[in-house]
Amino acid sequence: MRLDKYLKVSRLVKRRTVAKEMADQGRIEVNGRVVKSSYDVKLDDVISIGYGSRLVKARVLNIREITKKDEASELYELVD
Repeated sequence: MRLDKYLKVSRLVKRRTVAKEMADQGRIEVNGRVVKSSYDVKLDDVISIGYGSRLVKARVLNIREITKKDEASELYELVD
């Protein structure tokens, strides 16, 4: 699944267009490398997202095309 779609489905970013813009600006890293929005997300990838001065790191636990709002947090775990 594309990175921008995964971020939207997992609710780490509210909109897919916002996720795409963030990736194209270099504010998203996967496993320590800056990636584009077309990156293919795999299980156990560690995604780092820069929100201004805050950094959020999440490990991919599951990949689904569609998920409910209350089940979205099952797709990832936050790491330090």
